[in-house]
Amino acid sequence: MSELATDLTDDDMSLARRIAAGDRSAIELMMRRHNRRLYRLARATLRNDAEAEDALQDAYLHAYRSMSQFRGDARLSTWLSRLVLNECFARLRRSARRQNVIPIVDAPDYAEHADAMTAHDDAPDEALARAQVRALLERKLDELPELFRMVFVLRSIEEMSVEETAQCLRIPEATVRSRHFRARSLLRESLAQAFDLAERDVFEFGGARCDRIVAGVLSKLSGDAARTP
Repeated sequence: MSELATDLTDDDMSLARRIAAGDRSAIELMMRRHNRRLYRLARATLRNDAEAEDALQDAYLHAYRSMSQFRGDARLSTWLSRLVLNECFARLRRSARRQNVIPIVDAPDYAEHADAMTAHDDAPDEALARAQVRALLERKLDELPELFRMVFVLRSIEEMSVEETAQCLRIPEATVRSRHFRARSLLRESLAQAFDLAERDVFEFGGARCDRIVAGVLSKLSGDAARTP
């Protein structure tokens, strides 16, 4: 094990012991350290902002109550990710039962997977453009099949290694690679289609703008006519 990995394991165990002892400052440190990654994982799984927040909170509560079971066999982030996924898949199963439908994609066997935009630093039009691009990307991510979507979020957005992603999702590393490749291909194709459609509407002209220009010209013509002897 590398020195860095050893340091991470020691830090994880120290934090886990403090949490198990009821240290609230350690609980807050854990949440702030892992919030972004775990929220993104929950959001990728549930495809709903509010549900993802609720699932993450419940997973943290479960982590607090069961922290004494953490043995350091995997990183704390991986252990927490599994708890989040378990909570997410439990919610999906409950939702499926309520709707009396079968989920489109089966959950992994074990569940029986851009920093906040600094708009104040951008010009308003640039911030709006970034928000629109991000919304498009999030919408296209939501359209990916679940198993591809989770791998993409962990590998491309959170930049987790193949090994850590495989541990988190409990799938072979080769499966991580193939799903990541497939997810990138599907996402690239979907985005390309969206931009192809958008190209047709570049500098779109019509509607209110058309009426405004026509009215302006006619008004000026009327004015000119009135001034002509």
